[in-house]
Amino acid sequence: MKKVFKFLKRLALWLVLLHFAYILYVWVFPPPITLTQLGSLLGGHGLHKDWVSYEEMSPQAALAVMAAEDQLFPDHNGFDWKSIEKAMAYNKRKPGRVRGASTISQQVAKNVFLWQGRSYVRKGLEVYFTFVIEALYSKQRIMELYLNVAEMGEGTFGIEAASQRYFGKPASRLSRAEAAKIAAALPNPKKYSVKPLSSYVSRRSAWIQRQMNNLEGDPDVQRILKR
Repeated sequence: MKKVFKFLKRLALWLVLLHFAYILYVWVFPPPITLTQLGSLLGGHGLHKDWVSYEEMSPQAALAVMAAEDQLFPDHNGFDWKSIEKAMAYNKRKPGRVRGASTISQQVAKNVFLWQGRSYVRKGLEVYFTFVIEALYSKQRIMELYLNVAEMGEGTFGIEAASQRYFGKPASRLSRAEAAKIAAALPNPKKYSVKPLSSYVSRRSAWIQRQMNNLEGDPDVQRILKR
């Protein structure tokens, strides 16, 4: 039993060290593959991704996802507490439905370090990783990770792969309307189609463009968009 305990103690120590090493690795380098991407590949949905640096992306891409997913991204510490309270109240009233309130930071924590799902264990780990990346990474790095690892179509991960798939151009040349269409599909990229353009994406992308117009002049937003 002493040998088993000693082995488990060493194993736990190595896991902790590897865990922190990977966090620091992702601070600087692209994650080689995520569990979600691996699941897409093994599940027969394919895996198309092409990492590009933040400087190689059109600023419209970051502006579009902030407008669509997390308009308080420049200001919060990883959590939008008011939206979380509203989501909890909604889920309590209608337990048969689930309403989320994840920020871009939370989605990066989930997409880069964890797996998809709604278990309490996964949500607890998501909270932990969100605190960690908000403490270590810059907002621009968090946005760069998000735009490179988020699923933006079946088997399509990241803004570069999505831009090439839907518009036949690099992410650096995305227009405002094109970026808004990609962002419009983010709630469920397997369901909402950018090409051919679904009615939902068409309606939502028009709303996103109006939000982009409202957000663009904000100094905090401009600091995120700065290249």
